[in-house]
Amino acid sequence: MDRRIPLSTALALALATAGLSACGHVDGEPLTPAPRPTGQFPNIGYADWSESEPAYRFYPGDELEVTVPSATELNKSVVVQPDGRVALPLVGPVMAADRTIEELEASLTQAYGQQLLRPQVQVAVKATAPLKVFVGGEVGNPGVYDMAGDGDALRAVIQAGGFKSSSKRSQVIIIRRGPDGRAMMRTADLLKGLTDPRGADLVPLRRFDIVYVPRSGAAETGLFMQQYFRDLLPISFSYAINGFSN
Repeated sequence: MDRRIPLSTALALALATAGLSACGHVDGEPLTPAPRPTGQFPNIGYADWSESEPAYRFYPGDELEVTVPSATELNKSVVVQPDGRVALPLVGPVMAADRTIEELEASLTQAYGQQLLRPQVQVAVKATAPLKVFVGGEVGNPGVYDMAGDGDALRAVIQAGGFKSSSKRSQVIIIRRGPDGRAMMRTADLLKGLTDPRGADLVPLRRFDIVYVPRSGAAETGLFMQQYFRDLLPISFSYAINGFSN
């Protein structure tokens, strides 16, 4: 299945709208039609969809249990702060966001190694922050939603006010960051979830997934991708500061 969505229509419309300002029009001068773009615009390429479940990565709001068996007085429950760090005795703030359990254990073991003799730090998840997903298109209230517990695409749409009468419920689009950081895309028939739960393709969601309900098929998602996913996505996947990850 071709996962490349042409953006030529959306970009041509944007360029035509910006034509007046681009040509320096001043009030009182005759309007000159903006030149129509003639170039070919590249398509957005998506990675192949994968159902593999990656290792969990910590996110601000998650609560962790940090255990140091060789120095039990350092055992502590901590919450990942909005800047992505956890505050611990002896070593100070340590970056935890976007790291797996194994990666955080290695970072903490290295940090405590400057104070203790051969520490082996253990990390366990006590509680996780709600999943944050983006729901757009033909729904009652498009926006960003927190999904408590296990969420799926149909529940996200219902939480966003449900389908509009103009929606294409059989071709709901799910966009997700893949293992290598590239966007993956697939479509889901959520109409079956309303009529036949046994055959529903509900698509379990992950943090920062985008659920887009089109008006008529997948062709209209190009402008949505341009405006929301690539330009206005308010949450960064990286906690790098000055070019270096902490």
